[in-house]
Amino acid sequence: MVREIEPSLNERAFVLEALKQGRRVDGREVYDVRPLSITLGSDYGHVEVHLGKTKVVAIVSAEVIRPYADKPTEGILIFNTEISPMAAPTFESGARSEEEVLISRIIEKSLRRSRAIDTEGLCIVAGEKVWQIRVDLHFLDHDGNLADCASIAAITALLHFRRPDVTVSGEDVTIHPIDQRNPVPLSIHHIPICVTFAFFDNGELLVVDPNYLEGQVKEGDMTITMNSHKEICALSKAGGIPLEMDQVLRCSQIAIIKVTEVDELIKKVLEEDKAARKARK
Repeated sequence: MVREIEPSLNERAFVLEALKQGRRVDGREVYDVRPLSITLGSDYGHVEVHLGKTKVVAIVSAEVIRPYADKPTEGILIFNTEISPMAAPTFESGARSEEEVLISRIIEKSLRRSRAIDTEGLCIVAGEKVWQIRVDLHFLDHDGNLADCASIAAITALLHFRRPDVTVSGEDVTIHPIDQRNPVPLSIHHIPICVTFAFFDNGELLVVDPNYLEGQVKEGDMTITMNSHKEICALSKAGGIPLEMDQVLRCSQIAIIKVTEVDELIKKVLEEDKAARKARK
């Protein structure tokens, strides 16, 4: 594994001085998010998201398995993250880095623990057969803020995904191929979206959507997961400088605006894909 190159003292000073003047090294304002693009694949549940130069691909799949003994009427939602050396040379193939573990926890808290997905709707036969929905997240380019990019890719892929329809007749369970019967969308209660903030100068300065260099120079960060109903689904902070309550409230107010913008883009992309598929029939 290649050792990460630390930014020089001059780079650190330049980033901090620019922020004090309300500017960032990539030309953005402090509250600006990098350009976001969402591309849906021809297969349901295949999504590619670009957040600036950061790129994540999400692929959703489903299989029928036996449910957990303590949750016989609930399906299972699992996430798998893979950061390869393709994303950045500092990552090692087959080894989970500290950053990858942290991102996995954020995605788990944001999507699974927030109960965004109706897992009871994934039950086929209680205690015997349920759907297991698997979300594979592949990180292809790392230019900072992998968590936000991954969360957008994951929830969009889940919204886009369609599982095969199922017929239950007595003890017989029939899974219909998608080319014979229209597949079924997942039941999703709300759309949680992550917004990450980085802090500098003892917390006096903050930016939204830190890029790679800002992520190296930051003194701390915080990820707020929120939906369009202005409900905070999760709040993640892994070390760094302590924050006052007014700083957290300030970030939550900024997150409301950013989440609304991303939510609208996701819905727009999904509607365009739906219309395009309908036109091709």
